[in-house]
Amino acid sequence: MPSLKIDHYSDVLCVWAYISQVRVKEACDNFPDDLIFSYHYFSVFGDVTNKMATQWAAKGGLDGYSDHVHELAAGFSHVHLHEQVWRDNVPNSSLPAHLFLSAAACLEQVDPAFTGAQQRLDSLVRTAFFELNLDPSDNDTLTQLVDEAMLPVDMLLSYMRSGEAHARLASGFQEAAAAGVRSSPTLTFNEGRQMLSGNVGYRILEANIQELLREPGDQQSWC
Repeated sequence: MPSLKIDHYSDVLCVWAYISQVRVKEACDNFPDDLIFSYHYFSVFGDVTNKMATQWAAKGGLDGYSDHVHELAAGFSHVHLHEQVWRDNVPNSSLPAHLFLSAAACLEQVDPAFTGAQQRLDSLVRTAFFELNLDPSDNDTLTQLVDEAMLPVDMLLSYMRSGEAHARLASGFQEAAAAGVRSSPTLTFNEGRQMLSGNVGYRILEANIQELLREPGDQQSWC
């Protein structure tokens, strides 16, 4: 069984979270038997229209934000953004995707056959937006991505109809607030005692993992 849980908080429309996906994958590849990532979502782009109107109106609106995202991504050779991302086919909200992802987590929790379902769908959603310029607030797009993830659409929809997915998403919002999460992505370790936020290099992530694997998580620092 994995011995270290890492809580991963992000918004699927956040470019920094997309950039950092490769570091999460590398950590999973390098510590295949030691880590379990638990994905949680909070709203950075819950209301895209209002966010752009209030935070980017004086900086070029959507065009200015698109330029900003491309400038950030240009510094990372592994990131390849669609040239029209944040210009055409702009999503209204990240919440529909977060709800589908929460439904995938519900499925994963009750059926071991779907272990890894949420992480698989998470990766597809981010890739669809940033690389293919698909709209992850569109129900048809999300349903198509669920099919690509080889997950049962009807079961995910049943968790949404019952409110279970909504409850799980709301719980994630509460956990993020309680943990003091203010930026996407944020990783918390050791039951919230340690936190890494934003653009954190892989070696820093690896050092935290190795230290916690060496030392019991409930020990207090001697310093």
